This record gives sequence, C-alpha cells and structure tokens, in this order.
Amino acid sequence: MGATKTALFSKKQNELASMAKAIAHPARIAILQQLVSANTCICGDLVEELGLAQPTISQHLKELKQAGIIQGTVEGTSVCYCINPLIWNKYRALFNSFFVAVKSLDAGGCC
Repeated sequence: MGATKTALFSKKQNELASMAKAIAHPARIAILQQLVSANTCICGDLVEELGLAQPTISQHLKELKQAGIIQGTVEGTSVCYCINPLIWNKYRALFNSFFVAVKSLDAGGCC
C-alpha cells in the first residue's frame, strides 16, 4: 500500500494492516508463539527451538521489534527478547474487534 493511499483509511485500519504485515510470515508466528509460551525473555534459544538459521531468525526478530510487538535488551554479547505486553494487548484488541461474529447464511442467504 503506497504512502499516499493510507490517508484513505482510518487509523484503526492502518494499524491493523501494519500489524498483520508484521506477523505475516510463519517464522514470525513461530517466534511469537515461542515467546508467549516461554512467558519470559529468551536469549538465543530460538535457533534450537525453531530450526532456522541465526541470520534468518535475526531478520524476523528485527521486523517484530520494529513493529513494537517484541522488545529486546542487550546483555553482554547476547540480545534477549520478550513480548511487549502493551503492544501485544493493543493489537490483540484490534484483531478481536476485526474478527466479529457473522450471521449464519444457511437459510438460503447469499453464496
């Protein structure tokens, strides 16, 4: 989506699209699932857990950090990552409001 076209959409729509783009890779979903299930900061365990190369994981961590979904701290030569609870809960609420229940169309509705 071009920078000039985002003005056509609401702030909420743009935020939701940015979040969806940030997590739109299976490796990023796996990283987030690992961080959520660990419920603690992870320092370097992701390579062993996910079976991906370190540079690949680093690139995905960079994307997630730029989106604000995760946060990291430098401890010596390693970087530790964890879920950013404020952003996580914000986007959880955005997705929940987006995925509203739809009425059943079983009674001869459309399609």
